[in-house]
Amino acid sequence: MKAGLIGEKLGHSFSKEIHESVAGYNYDLIELNAEAFDSFMKEKKFDAINVTIPYKEKVIAYCDEIDEKAKRIGAVNAIKNKNGKLLATNTDYEGMKWSLTHHFSLQNKVVAIMGSGGTSKTAFTVCEDLGCKEIVRVARNRSFPYISYEELNQRKDIQILINTTSVGMSPNIMEALVDLTPFKKLEGVMDVVYNPLTTSLCHQAKELKIPCVNGLEMLVGQALFAIDFFTETQTSKQEILTLAKKIKNEKQNLVLIGMPGCGKSSIGKKLSRSLHKEFIDIDKEIEKDANMKISDIFEKETEAGFRKREHEKILEISRKNGYVISCGGGVIKNEDNMKALSLNGWIVFLDRDVTLLETGKGRPLSQDLESVKRLEKERRCLYEKYSDITIKNNGAFMNTIHKVMEAWNENTGD
Repeated sequence: MKAGLIGEKLGHSFSKEIHESVAGYNYDLIELNAEAFDSFMKEKKFDAINVTIPYKEKVIAYCDEIDEKAKRIGAVNAIKNKNGKLLATNTDYEGMKWSLTHHFSLQNKVVAIMGSGGTSKTAFTVCEDLGCKEIVRVARNRSFPYISYEELNQRKDIQILINTTSVGMSPNIMEALVDLTPFKKLEGVMDVVYNPLTTSLCHQAKELKIPCVNGLEMLVGQALFAIDFFTETQTSKQEILTLAKKIKNEKQNLVLIGMPGCGKSSIGKKLSRSLHKEFIDIDKEIEKDANMKISDIFEKETEAGFRKREHEKILEISRKNGYVISCGGGVIKNEDNMKALSLNGWIVFLDRDVTLLETGKGRPLSQDLESVKRLEKERRCLYEKYSDITIKNNGAFMNTIHKVMEAWNENTGD
């Protein structure tokens, strides 16, 4: 079967691995500009395709048959070529409905949908079918039935918020359309973006203790429904959670923080081999870019210059998936550093007794035991604040490795 995904920018997509692992056929990521899109659809040199931004609505003009669900939504995300005829449906509907009902109750709720593209229309149809009390549609530079984001901020009655835009998608992982603080009645947040694994919107929801879900389950769900449509088979929908957890495990970074000399680099290298993930030492990457040692950066650019380089490197590395990342001891001094690292990462504080920490060896801020004690006193609360778990590293090296692996497996559901 000649299958794939068409869209304008697909570097963020996880679809290839889902289709190839579940269905076994080759699945290509096909980036198309507007001119190439027109030629591709007219030539029909495919057996089955999924469709994403910005072609979910534009593709309708090329289809011979569109099922009632896709007609009602006004957008298509799955097309199969049957003897030269293009048959279309929208499996985003089932994927979104499954994810929403798995996490929230929408009946008689006031729901706000952000965005005006094809996915927003899918969300609107799903919310209608789930019996929402009111559906508020929000978009930039659009007239009725949409309201503006300024008007949305005045709606204190919103209970469920759904982002269907690409805002917050990698590489722009720090962006979000709204501040959730004013929405005091908010019971749930869904963001259809799945890369990063936690969007900025979901990150704030978690901070405010508002239940939230990203787009990974929806992605897996719509893919399984699309496979059924393409192959005329029936896959088990129980696979949605199992496959979503598997992808999260593969894509999530393991981030190590802690005092200088606590063992982050040596432990991180061993963990990377055990988890089959690549290893990145942020301090080493900074030195490589600067072509000088960290101690020289401190001397020539002061600590402020180093922290600027560190933040820029963290923003770059935080967009990556499937790494073990060792951070410098002072990474926790910048809140945005920790937010960025958490969006794709699970953060472990390696807590080593201050008397066991290495000193000197080119570490500008921990030259001796007294300076280390002062640093540890200043930073401990921040390490604890930003970590998902604390692992003691006072004993045998392999014992610490075992404890981190055990905690990681529990976190990922293995």
